[in-house]
Amino acid sequence: MKQLEVTIMGQSYLLGCPDGGDARLLEAVDKVDIAMCKIRDAGKIKARDRIAVLAALNLAFELSDRPATPAPVMRPAGAANDAPNDSPDNAQISALLSRLDTALSVDGRLL
Repeated sequence: MKQLEVTIMGQSYLLGCPDGGDARLLEAVDKVDIAMCKIRDAGKIKARDRIAVLAALNLAFELSDRPATPAPVMRPAGAANDAPNDSPDNAQISALLSRLDTALSVDGRLL
């Protein structure tokens, strides 16, 4: 695993990157940077941690709109393989994200 130095909202971070994952990591960094800068530039929120949480929620909400693809189930070595591979209920996730978005839009503050 190698390390990449990236900049998000003007601050440098040193991130671990799996071999061959450079392009995907840089794409993710770009999406996070754009989302955080957009929130910061709106001018209502100044705290970096709150901006990061709101950006994460917005990105998670966008991901919930995508068609679900089953993810492989990770099990400890030796675990039984008879458990069903259930994916999360997208309607419940969307409803929860909508409620979070509504609650946060009142004043844009988590606390």
